[in-house]
Amino acid sequence: MTDGAETLVHATCVAIGEVGVLLRGPSGSGKSDLALRLIEGGAKLVADDQVLLSEVAGSLLASAPAVLRGKIEVRGCGILDIPYENSVSMRLVIDLVLRDEIPRLPESVCCDLAGRALPLYRLHAFDASCSAKVRSLVMILD
Repeated sequence: MTDGAETLVHATCVAIGEVGVLLRGPSGSGKSDLALRLIEGGAKLVADDQVLLSEVAGSLLASAPAVLRGKIEVRGCGILDIPYENSVSMRLVIDLVLRDEIPRLPESVCCDLAGRALPLYRLHAFDASCSAKVRSLVMILD
């Protein structure tokens, strides 16, 4: 990816401090639900459902398409307007999967995101501890 080039991905992104966390998974996997729990704990919404990735000055930045900025879909409540962060540097990817697809002791894995190798973890969004797990992973990033 070159400076200014953009890639659109189906995901949700939150900022935990200066760390961008991309939540990926199929519809109904809990992306927005997990984002809400992280936001309740102090994270900020960057984008829900569609995330724009762009390289700017050597960093991979995530942002929301203009029409979706500050909006999050909350099942059973509709689309809500909430405070948001314009952009964040991507540092971590979480794939949301079924509980039985998660290894107890996973090996370190990275994924290619727009030409960048980022740490990748597989979690079950609806586990009560999932937001705590994401925060713990952010804390151990180099």
